[in-house]
Amino acid sequence: MSAQPELIWDVQAELGEGPVWDDASGCLWFVDIKGRKLHRYDPATGGKDSWDTPDQTGFALPAEDGSLVCGVRGGLHRFDPETGAFALIQRVEEDRPQNRLNDGFVAPDGTLWFGSMDDSEDTVSGALYRWRGGELTRHDDGYRVTNGPALSPDGRTMYHHDTTERRVYAFDHADGYLTNKRLFAITEDGFADGPSVDADGVLHVGLFNGWGVARFAPSGERIGKIELPVQTVTKAAFGGGDRRDLYCTTAWLGNADKRAAQPTLGGLYRVRVETPGLPQARVKL
Repeated sequence: MSAQPELIWDVQAELGEGPVWDDASGCLWFVDIKGRKLHRYDPATGGKDSWDTPDQTGFALPAEDGSLVCGVRGGLHRFDPETGAFALIQRVEEDRPQNRLNDGFVAPDGTLWFGSMDDSEDTVSGALYRWRGGELTRHDDGYRVTNGPALSPDGRTMYHHDTTERRVYAFDHADGYLTNKRLFAITEDGFADGPSVDADGVLHVGLFNGWGVARFAPSGERIGKIELPVQTVTKAAFGGGDRRDLYCTTAWLGNADKRAAQPTLGGLYRVRVETPGLPQARVKL
């Protein structure tokens, strides 16, 4: 059972995304892609800080040196929280200027995985990438809107979504390589947005226009849903000292006409859950 969702920050994000817990600072980071903002929430103090980003930014993930690696449109950037400065470290998809970067994930070995997508969501020009040891590799292609990836607790299964198709795919994962792509699940009650995995291997999938977070067993069976009071849930990620706080980003993108009835669309929510999430790895630079 889960507790009732609590509104933590009525940040009014146009497209809130990418919540990630940073153990070192005890803070949660997340982005507003369309609003071009990077946000940090400190639950110990209630502190709320925001920075402007150079362009649309799909993720901001903790790195081993205390900085963040951010998926800014056109490339990976290093963000220094002390100075607020962004610095380009890797160009991405110079051959696909219509694309932007979307969701990302750090594997336990420090490898960064992330997806791209057509910013207008018209063409299937999105892809799945691995960045490791300064080398960028394209591992899958042909997505309209990518989300994820996420990794099972044993590291053997990677999940990645084709959001507009409501499809969750699974791959066999070994040593940073993917094989055996297959359909894992379909989210019939919303679009399959950002995923996270708990310690039991249960996949938690944000439901864009689905009013909550879908839960899938490692077998692919739908085993439940965490209900939220707003309809566009973009991602749920585990945080807190015991990793039992499930932080959920939301958005008003595509639902501006619903804001009168749902005034906290775009807010950051937190739900207390029974099963903890997995430790958050840091990007190896």
